[in-house]
Amino acid sequence: MTRQPGFPSKRLLLLLPLALVATPLPAAISCELNNPPVDVPRLFPGSTSFKVITFSFASRGGEPVFKRVVGRLGGVPALYAPLDVPYVLYEVYKGTEKIGYIHGVNQKGQFGVLEVFVSLDLEGRIKAFYLQRVAGSWANKFTARKFGAQFIGMTLKDFGAFDFIAGKGSGRLATVVNPVPEALTDFLGVLRALNKNLILMDEFFYSAGKQKP
Repeated sequence: MTRQPGFPSKRLLLLLPLALVATPLPAAISCELNNPPVDVPRLFPGSTSFKVITFSFASRGGEPVFKRVVGRLGGVPALYAPLDVPYVLYEVYKGTEKIGYIHGVNQKGQFGVLEVFVSLDLEGRIKAFYLQRVAGSWANKFTARKFGAQFIGMTLKDFGAFDFIAGKGSGRLATVVNPVPEALTDFLGVLRALNKNLILMDEFFYSAGKQKP
């Protein structure tokens, strides 16, 4: 796809809905930002443009890859999209240089679906955490900067020593504080979503020998 040359002005933002109406869209999308022209620079300070990439299990290896990812998740409950439903990836640039990615996934929460995004540098390190959707009276506790800041700097390796079924383990992830003890389902849902997010990114974009977008 063509890279967006920069973040749109207010005038251009008003025109975006018309462009979207005129462009055929997939019937369903796994998880995407509500307002990319605003969200991308907020989640990736210093970026100047971004490119939207879509990928799916159907286009990246099909059922065998899907089963491998499920295996890597270790049987953790998750909301899986059908094989042909695309995931949305935001490839982020500073000038002409690619500097990272923003990617989100859906995960079952206590009162509905959680939409969990991270921005990642080119080494797969978390730069920002964004919980776009969460329900419940405690939602602001999970969307607070204090909670999200605990994940900054983590990589997939930090998730390897944690049991996402039992909700305990060792390593850096085990030190993350649940801001709402009575919302354990949402807390574990966030951790599971982050793990799934990083595994998908590793599988499709970071691991050596994988097809690049």
